Amino acid sequence: MTWLNLVALPVLAKICLVCMFPLSAYDKVAHWDEAMDQARSGPLPGPAVLLVLGIVVEAVTPVLIVIGVWDRAAAFVLAGFCAVTAVLFHRFWEFQGFWSKDGEGRSHFWDFFKNFGLVGGLLLVVVGGGYAPAGQVIAHPFSNGPWAASSAPADQTP
Repeated sequence: MTWLNLVALPVLAKICLVCMFPLSAYDKVAHWDEAMDQARSGPLPGPAVLLVLGIVVEAVTPVLIVIGVWDRAAAFVLAGFCAVTAVLFHRFWEFQGFWSKDGEGRSHFWDFFKNFGLVGGLLLVVVGGGYAPAGQVIAHPFSNGPWAASSAPADQTP
């Protein structure tokens, strides 16, 4: 169970968190013209340079996160990439009636918040430190995480 606790589950969690990014990098290379159109739609200058940087970030940082080499720095960079992408390229608030069934803004709304969901997961890699052993989670599936406030009263010594 030690191998499962210390290696397998944390690596599996990291793979699940970042598996879409290398595929997204490949998609940008394979569909360069469409990716350039999207890069041009943002407010920043130099869309070609930004697109190449985005491809590098999406291709390199997931590998570093999964293999555990500079994983916290890589997760921080990828979290920043997700946040910037959400704010610059998924501006759902610019679309009228973004809640309508066929509204383009609706898909941007969900992409915006999915990006920030990824930011949260990546920040957990940045600050996480240790993992709960799988056996402990299985034995006590509804217990609080290690950083939850204790329900025991605080020591009241003067």
